[in-house]
Amino acid sequence: MRQNQRVTESLAQLAVGTTWDDLPPQVTHQAKRSAMNFFAVALTGCRDATVETALACLAAFSGGKQAALVGRRERIDALGAAFLNAAGANVLDFCDTHVPTAIHPTAPIAPALLALAEFKPVNGRDFLLALVLGQEVECRIGLAMSPSHYNKGWHITATCGVFGAAAGSGKLLRLNATQMVWALGAAATQASGLCECLGTPAKSVGVGNAARNGLWSALLAAQGFAGPPEPLTGVQGYFNALGETPDLSRITDGLGKSWEILKTSYKPYPCGFVIHPVLDCVLDWRRDHPAATVEKVLATGNPLLAARADRSNISTGREAQVSVQHAVAAALLTGKAGLDQFTDACVRDPRAQALRGKIAVARDARFSTVSAAVEIATANGAVHKLSQQAARGSDANPMSDKDLEEKLRAAAAGWNPRHDIEPLIGAIWRLDESEDVSKVASLTVPRD
Repeated sequence: MRQNQRVTESLAQLAVGTTWDDLPPQVTHQAKRSAMNFFAVALTGCRDATVETALACLAAFSGGKQAALVGRRERIDALGAAFLNAAGANVLDFCDTHVPTAIHPTAPIAPALLALAEFKPVNGRDFLLALVLGQEVECRIGLAMSPSHYNKGWHITATCGVFGAAAGSGKLLRLNATQMVWALGAAATQASGLCECLGTPAKSVGVGNAARNGLWSALLAAQGFAGPPEPLTGVQGYFNALGETPDLSRITDGLGKSWEILKTSYKPYPCGFVIHPVLDCVLDWRRDHPAATVEKVLATGNPLLAARADRSNISTGREAQVSVQHAVAAALLTGKAGLDQFTDACVRDPRAQALRGKIAVARDARFSTVSAAVEIATANGAVHKLSQQAARGSDANPMSDKDLEEKLRAAAAGWNPRHDIEPLIGAIWRLDESEDVSKVASLTVPRD
């Protein structure tokens, strides 16, 4: 790979030069949908024990109260808020997914933009534009090295999300092209996150840092903090240091003409998205066979299903979110796949423990990441064969706008049934008319 590819410059030019009028209506609407989903998942996770612990730790060292925390009355410094809101959005594995790469694109970017909006005037159009461009940068970098990057053990949401947060923040800061390259260079040297941490609180460190460090990278660049001219494809740059042989055409082809945000899926279930087509099959079958005794289950899907979620020996709700065995067992036992099915208590249920041992996973590269086949053998000797070609919530079988509104309503009611979330829902759909995005974030905090 030659150093003079000028790939980073191409991404920087896109981020700097694209205007609101360059975005097709379907792209700006999808950005609003991503914002709706972000606030839903951030509200769902904002009081999780992982977030509580991180807040207690960071608050002791925070020198300011500049920025809001979604769903909470506390305020903290902007970098800390970016970290905590990103961690809260991703902690329960309920956030959106860029289907081709498995990146959760909004969680690292929106918190950085919201934090920046607390001390710099940001209107809704600028916020949505920065969100779209941040996702374009992070997802195209991910496309260039998928699936090898994820398969090596890198948590791609963290390692690519930091670029999205830097690009989006840089757009709001009105960086020029040279400064944007510097911001991406500072992001590149901070890109980290390991799949080994999935299922543990340590996962949130990578996602939180992606938001925090991306914002910091842009702030540094705005102050003239220089970096290398080609941090992505340089001889000792990002791709080479990670041992990747990227397909650079995935970064540059159609740049500024096609938009990766349109390939976003939104999760109806709080677990790894590769498990979702399996859950669709199992839940549909369970509804029609509520009294059947299950003897064996075989779930066949894309190799990523086994690589990320073939985990029968688990002990916590966090681990359950990346265990296809537990997701299937809980769905068969309860007929549901909500937050209650991914708790420590559900994992410890003896019935779930027994059923997890009857569930196997098979790899088949012919399946996409949003498709799967399931065979369920029952005590009467029957074998039920099911399949799902496009999981509910995927880009090919999307959640409706009303579905996303209901997800936000459920998230708000989960912590405070008296929280009137309708003003926030209305404000999200009217973001392109907003003069002050920070006022939108304040609507996530209950008044009583």
